[in-house]
Amino acid sequence: MDRTIVLKNIGDTDRLGKELADGLAPNTVIALIGDLGTGKTALTKAIARGLGITGAITSPTFTIVQEYDEGRLPLYHFDVYRVSDEEELFEIGFEEYFTKGGVCLIEWADLVEDLLPDGTVTIRLAYGQTEEERICTVTC
Repeated sequence: MDRTIVLKNIGDTDRLGKELADGLAPNTVIALIGDLGTGKTALTKAIARGLGITGAITSPTFTIVQEYDEGRLPLYHFDVYRVSDEEELFEIGFEEYFTKGGVCLIEWADLVEDLLPDGTVTIRLAYGQTEEERICTVTC
């Protein structure tokens, strides 16, 4: 099922993040796909807030994964942009995170599509018609 939403501003992104967070279950994997600057990290922050995570959410570009345990569900935030070899992901136990009872959010997930489990929720973000607007397509 595809759902396309026009996000006109950061407030819309925050509302979508809360809505998505409310429906998340343990062991959900979310693939975030979009060009640089389309709002992958902003949506991740909104989902984290929706899960009840109050700490700062930072992009794990250099560490690959950041773990947040304070919310309704643990959040495992991946950024695989700089991963040059899938072996790097196996070394950190990438696939084990899928069944740890939390939510895995993977930025740049199109780079590791073959490693994602069946049932992954895909969120594609694209630039809209204005500087702030984004087109968001959620596929379950």
